[in-house]
Amino acid sequence: MKKILKVALACSLIMSLLALSACGNETKGGAKDGSDEPITIALSPWPGWYMWYLVEEKGLFEKHGVNVKLEFFPVYSDSLQALSTGKVDANSQTLSDSLAPVSKGIKLKAVLVNDNSHGGDAIVSKPDIQSVTDLKGKTVVTELGTVDHLLLLTALEQHGMSEKDINYVNMTVNDAGPAFISGKSDAAVLWEPFQTKAVKEGKGKVLFSSKDTPGLIPDLLVFREDVVKDRPGDVQKIVDAWFEGLEYFKEHEDEAIQLLAAKAETTPEDFKLGLDSIKLFTPEDNIAAFEKGGSYTSLEYTGAKTAEFLNKLDMVGDIDDISILFDDQFVKKAAGK
Repeated sequence: MKKILKVALACSLIMSLLALSACGNETKGGAKDGSDEPITIALSPWPGWYMWYLVEEKGLFEKHGVNVKLEFFPVYSDSLQALSTGKVDANSQTLSDSLAPVSKGIKLKAVLVNDNSHGGDAIVSKPDIQSVTDLKGKTVVTELGTVDHLLLLTALEQHGMSEKDINYVNMTVNDAGPAFISGKSDAAVLWEPFQTKAVKEGKGKVLFSSKDTPGLIPDLLVFREDVVKDRPGDVQKIVDAWFEGLEYFKEHEDEAIQLLAAKAETTPEDFKLGLDSIKLFTPEDNIAAFEKGGSYTSLEYTGAKTAEFLNKLDMVGDIDDISILFDDQFVKKAAGK
């Protein structure tokens, strides 16, 4: 499997570099604060990231005086590629998925913690599978190199197993859910809303989730560094608009869930289940997360541990200083610090 990971990573790097070279004229950046050129934020199917639509629908970007274009990527890995090649200015992505581009020299800045997964990522299995150890010899599907792949490897490691003990099949999370529902796999590692759908329609159960690994999966707003340098005022306005959106959500939860469920093409009841599986981060939560620490509550600690774990699997290169990824100036200002 390690050879497969090496080949996949090498191919991904080559494709990224070729795309970046070929699309140089399309790369974002160059605009200054107050520019009419929109800042493009990519997002994918995840309960916390749908909140960007609430910010947009309630006119909070306009209220704060910043031009933002949201770009939806049904396949999460496509949004990662779009940020790495400069086709978008920012992406909603996990900390673990920010490490590979940083290790390749792509300059990124995480400026905001949207949420932490707290059950929103999970191994969903057939009912007769009682524990992670029961996955031995079983077919398990999820997307190579994503945070749910990391969750799978972490669960296996915690139970004295490795990927060689299962029949791992690389499949996008969008396809992994239907594969499980149709009975083509014994288990799938999924994030919301695919997880809830797989449990309900596939008559499965949650075998292991991010609740069992608190702090392992922070979800972030990550910018290309040049955008942060050229348009810090606009980045601040985006962060401020996000937090105002969270306040609106708290005060109008039923209305907001109706709106967001429609965007996610699911029912309000199922969307709320997804929201219950994450913890949305306040400005104060953000400040605490950006501080140095010795546990997974600290982004730097989590990033370093995750990078070490993935490096052993040859999924990321060396990162000399993980702190270069984080920029807390915007959440501090939003919190009045």
